[in-house]
Amino acid sequence: MIALSKRIARAFRREDGTATIEFVMAVPVLLTVFMASFESGLLMVRSIMLDQATDMTMRELRLGHIPLPTSAILKKEICKRTTIIRDCEANIMIELNRISKTSWAFPSNNVACIDRDEEILPVVNYIVPTQNDLMLVRVCVVQDALFPTTGVGLALPKDGKDGYAVVATSAFSAEPE
Repeated sequence: MIALSKRIARAFRREDGTATIEFVMAVPVLLTVFMASFESGLLMVRSIMLDQATDMTMRELRLGHIPLPTSAILKKEICKRTTIIRDCEANIMIELNRISKTSWAFPSNNVACIDRDEEILPVVNYIVPTQNDLMLVRVCVVQDALFPTTGVGLALPKDGKDGYAVVATSAFSAEPE
């Protein structure tokens, strides 16, 4: 019994392997921080690119360079300008709402996004602007998190297939012809 206690005491005094223990304790924390920062950076780049693409497309629409703005044409124009968003045309939802100049009533804060679990698309307002209309445009693209189980990817509100919504909002006044 005494020999066993001496062996245990000697084992605790040994210093070989201490770097391995520190490495094993520190690396998961560092990897989690790295993955969280990469995920948040990717989220910000996607959001900024969607905002810019929406603004540029709405400028083209406002100036009359897009003659008959159907939903499919606007999807194509926005997705053409967002290079980092995967499978954009299949995962994008565009909502165009006319804002009343007398009541200034805005639509609800809930932005319609594609639910990839169902084949049915949500009903969204898509009103073709006429001259001098004040229009509110909301665009939602569903994207997959790169690291869904760590850091930022874990905190993002996701749909049933681990996709999160990237939303852009813009407004414009349709120019008279």
